[in-house]
Amino acid sequence: MQQIFKEKVVIITGGAKGIGKCIADEFRANGAIVYVIDKEEGNHFIGDISSKEVLEDFVASILKKHDKVDCIINNALPLMKGIDECTYEEFQYALSVGITAPFYLTKLLQSNLAEGASIVNISSSRDRMSQPQTESYTAAKGGIAALTHALAVSLAGKARVNSISPGWIDTAYTTYDGADSTQHPAGRVGNPMDIANMVLFLCSDKAGFITGENICIDGGMTRQMIYHGDNGWKLEQ
Repeated sequence: MQQIFKEKVVIITGGAKGIGKCIADEFRANGAIVYVIDKEEGNHFIGDISSKEVLEDFVASILKKHDKVDCIINNALPLMKGIDECTYEEFQYALSVGITAPFYLTKLLQSNLAEGASIVNISSSRDRMSQPQTESYTAAKGGIAALTHALAVSLAGKARVNSISPGWIDTAYTTYDGADSTQHPAGRVGNPMDIANMVLFLCSDKAGFITGENICIDGGMTRQMIYHGDNGWKLEQ
C-alpha cells in the first residue's frame, strides 16, 4: 500500500479513542509519525488541553524530536451541558477545550509548520442545529467552525485550514434500522471512518485548493426537512 503520509508529523488532540483514534490509526497506516494528546491513560502524551502549560509541554516534547509539523487535527471533545445545569466554570472549560486550545496549539506551532501543512478542526453538525440543553458543546463547536476560516486567512501561504462537522457518528460501528437510519438520506448512521477518510483527504495534496472550508459529514441529516404528518413522519409524544 502506498503510504501517502510517510514520515509526515501529525498531531491529534483527543486521539485515544473514538473518532480521534480512528484518525490516528489511519495516519499511522499511511506512514505518518503520530503524536496524540488525551486525558485518557495510554501510550501517548497524557494531559488536559484546557491547560496552557500542558499544551506548551506537549509541543515542547514534539519539537525536541522534529523541526516541522505537517498536520494538526484538533479533535478533543468539549463538555456538553445545558443552560439549566452548566456553571460558568463548566462553560469556560468547554470553550477552553473546544476553541482556545486549538487556537493556542496552532499559535505555538505556527513557526514550525512544514511546507504544505494542513490543519483540520473537528466541529459538529451542532454548529448549525441544536437539541435542548447542549449550550456548552454547541457554542464550542460553532466557535471552532468560525475560527477555521479566520486561521485560514491568517495562515495563508503557511497552511491550509479546514473544519469537518460530523453528524451522528457511532464509534462502536453499530448498525441501526428504522427511523434512526431512514432519517439520513444516505440510509445509515455514520462511523469514524467516514470522518477519518475526509481528514486524510483534506491533509493530502489532492485537497491543495481547499482552505477555510467547513464540510458537514452527516449522511444528509441536516438537509432533510421533516414535518409531522408529511412523507410518513410522525412525532410521537
